This record gives sequence, structure tokens and C-alpha cells, in this order.
Amino acid sequence: MEKEAIKNHKDLKVYQTAFDAAMKIFEVSKKFPVEERYSLTDQIRRSSRSICANLAEAWRKRRYEGAFVAKLNDCEAEAAETQTWIEFAVKCNYLDVNTGRELYGIYNQVLGSLVNMINNPTPWLMNKN
Repeated sequence: MEKEAIKNHKDLKVYQTAFDAAMKIFEVSKKFPVEERYSLTDQIRRSSRSICANLAEAWRKRRYEGAFVAKLNDCEAEAAETQTWIEFAVKCNYLDVNTGRELYGIYNQVLGSLVNMINNPTPWLMNKN
């Protein structure tokens, strides 16, 4: 069975996983208290979405290994930040423990994929022919 060619950032499994997780965070964060609107709610939504936006930028910077890896590093930082906000949401009882664990685990998968891409960027780079 042949793998489908990756034509754009949306075809990346890591992008799809991060996007789905960001949408789940959006849904669960609707139940956060109103007083968190401009703090935790805004921050967790922003950081989770930023992973996807930075992956799109990284994909377009594949001509230059350094630029590509730098954007992937931004993705990695945003994923770790999202995990921190998940921890806060659980500790503040805005998220139940099981949902928090599930989301945290998804971001561990995202982080693993990003680290693999950072450590081995060559297959993702554009040919300079």
C-alpha cells in the first residue's frame, strides 16, 4: 500500500493531530468561567492554534533548513505551553482529570513528532534542483 504524497501542511499527520486537539480545546474551554475569558481561556486557545499556524509557516520555509527548524521549534514551544495551560485548567477544576490527561497525551504525541522532524529535517526539505 502506497502512502499519499504530502502536498501541503494540512497533509501532515502532526498538523491534523494538532488541529483536532485545538478544536477540542476550543470546545472544552467554552465551559471555562467568564472571568478566565482574557486569561486562561484566551491563552490555551491561542497557544493550541499557534502550533498549527507555525506548522503552516514551517512548511513554506522548507527551502532553508535553519528557517524550517526554527519554525518547528516555535511549534514545540507552543505545544509545551499548551500542556502547561491544560495543567492549570485541571488544577482549577475547569477540566476534568481524564480530559486533561487525554489532551496532555495528545500534545505529547505532537511534541514527539515535532522533535523527530527537528532532529531529522532532511526528508521534509525542498530539493534545491
